[in-house]
Amino acid sequence: MTEVAAGHAERAFASWLHDHATAMESGSAGAVLETLDKNCWWRDLLALTWNLGTSHGHGPIAELLNQHLATARPASFAIDTGFGPVDAIDDNGTITGFFLFETPSAWCRGVATLAEVDGAWRAISMMTGMEDLKGHERAIGTRRPVGPRHLPGARSSHNWKDQRAEKVAYRDRDPETVVIGAGQGGLAVAANLGLMGVDTLVIERSERVGDGWRKRYHSLVLHDPVWADHLPYLPFPSSWPIYSAKDKIADWFEFYAEAMELNVWTQADMYESSYDAAAGRWTLKIRTPEGERVIHPQDVILATGAAAEVNLPEFPHREAFGGVSYHSSGHSSGGDWAGRKAVVIGACNSAHDIAQDLYESGAAVTMVQRSSTYIMSQEFGIPALFGANFVEGGPPTEYADLMASGTPWPRVLELAVEGTKATAALDADLLASLDAVGFKRNDGPGGTGLMGYALARGGGYYIDVGCSRLIAERKIHLVQGSGLAEFTESGVRLEDGRELEADLVVLATGYKNMRETARRVLGDEVADACPDVLGIGADGEIGGLYRPTGAPGFWFMGGPLAWVRIYSKHLALQIVARQKGVIPR
Repeated sequence: MTEVAAGHAERAFASWLHDHATAMESGSAGAVLETLDKNCWWRDLLALTWNLGTSHGHGPIAELLNQHLATARPASFAIDTGFGPVDAIDDNGTITGFFLFETPSAWCRGVATLAEVDGAWRAISMMTGMEDLKGHERAIGTRRPVGPRHLPGARSSHNWKDQRAEKVAYRDRDPETVVIGAGQGGLAVAANLGLMGVDTLVIERSERVGDGWRKRYHSLVLHDPVWADHLPYLPFPSSWPIYSAKDKIADWFEFYAEAMELNVWTQADMYESSYDAAAGRWTLKIRTPEGERVIHPQDVILATGAAAEVNLPEFPHREAFGGVSYHSSGHSSGGDWAGRKAVVIGACNSAHDIAQDLYESGAAVTMVQRSSTYIMSQEFGIPALFGANFVEGGPPTEYADLMASGTPWPRVLELAVEGTKATAALDADLLASLDAVGFKRNDGPGGTGLMGYALARGGGYYIDVGCSRLIAERKIHLVQGSGLAEFTESGVRLEDGRELEADLVVLATGYKNMRETARRVLGDEVADACPDVLGIGADGEIGGLYRPTGAPGFWFMGGPLAWVRIYSKHLALQIVARQKGVIPR
C-alpha cells in the first residue's frame, strides 16, 4: 500500500480508538456498541470479566458490557506504538491496531480489526486482555531483581548457587503452587508464576527436564515453525532451525528451566493427594531420590500434556503373539527391525512417522487404516495455518500473540474452512496419489481440516513429511477399512478376517483425554468435577484449559508451544489473583 494509505489507516485507527475509549470510560454499553459492527467478535481474556470468553454480536456484547463495566471500567486508553497500528489498509480493506489501557486492578492490552461500515470505521473483531495485575507485576524489564550480591545484608558465604539449592529444596516452606509435568506447558506457566512472585515447584517423573521429548521416537521433529515455538521470555537464537528436532527441543527445555530459575524436582512421583477445602490447601505425597516429601500447596496445575495417558485397547490373545508389540509411545527407533515385517495399527501422525521410520530402517511395513484421516503437506499446510503471523520477518512475537489470541476459536474454525480448501488445491497431486491407492481421506470436522481436529481432540490428522509418498508408491503397504480384531501367534487378524504376518506390531491407537490423567493422578472426585479437555464450548473457549476446572485449586495446562506461551500468562494471573485475595478462590 502507499504511504498515503498508511497514513489514512493510522488516522482512522486513532480516531476509532478515541471514540471507543470515550464510550468505554463513560460506562455506556450503547455508546460502545456504536464503535462496533453488529456482527463483531469480542474476546475478553480477564481484562473485564476475570474469565476467558467470547461474545459475538451486539446483543451478547451488550450483556458483557452491562455486567462488567460498572466494576472493571477501563481508562487511560492509548495506541500501542510498539508495532502498529498496522501501517496500511490490507487487501481485505481492514485495519488492525493495538492499544493499551488499564482497569482498577490491572494493566491491559488490546487488539482490534476495523472495517469501513456505512461510511464509518467499526471494529469487526477485538480482544481485551490482562497483562499484569497491579501490585503483582511480573519482574521483567524495569522490574528486574537486583541480584543476590547487591542486596543490603547479603551473606558472603552464600553465593547464588547456594541460594538456588536452598530454594529448590523446600526444607523450610511449602510451595504456593505445584505444577505436575516439566514439558512446555509446565515450564511456561511456572516461568510466569515465578515472575509474578508465586513460589512454584515443578515435579517431573523423568530423570531430566525434556525427557518427554528426548525419549520419544528417534526421527521425531516438530511440525510447527520456530517463529511459533518460542517459550515465554526466552526466544530461540536466530540460528535456530525452522523445524526443531526432538532432542534439540528437549535440551532447550532443560536449559530454559535453569535460565529462568525454575524450581524443579526430577524423578519425583506424586503417589497420593487430598484437598482440604477449609484450609484451601492440598496435601501431596511425593517420592523423590532423597526420600518421601509431603507438601501443602494452594494450587495444583496438571501439565502432563495430551500424550500422558495412552489409549491401549485390550486386544485378545496379545500374549500369544510370538513377536513384539507396543503402543506408539514406546517406539524409539526402527533400526532394530531391518529385514523384518512390521504392522502399524493407525493412520494419523504418530502412525505415519513410525511407519516411515521403520521403512527407512529397512523393515517391510504395512499400515492398517480403519477410518479416514485428514492429510496436508508440511510444505503448503503449515504456511496456510500460520499465515503472515508466525513467519520470518513477521510481527514481533508479543504482537503476533496478540493477533492470534485476538481471533476467537469459533472464528478460527470459520476461517479454517477456506484455508483447508486452499491447502487441498495446492496439495492436489499428493492427495490424488493417495486416493489412487485407496487411502481414505477427509476434510476435518465440518471441513475445518487440521485445526478442527486439533481443537476437538488433538489428533486425527497427518502433516506429510514424506510418508504419504511412500504409501502412494506402495513402498509402505496399505490395508484399509478394517481395524484390529485380535493377535495371532504370527501376527494379527483384522475385523474382516484378513491376517497379516508380523514380527512387530505398533499400536498407534492414540491417547485418552487429559481428564483421565487427572483421574489417575488426583482421583475420581477431582476428575469428575472437571470437563473434558479440548473441544470448543458455548462460550467460545477450549474445554478445561487455562481457567477454573470445577475442582477447587486445580487447573489444566497444555497445548502446543504457541498456545502455552500465550495462555500460561492468563492462567498464572488467575492463580495470583486468587492467592493474593484480589478475587475469591
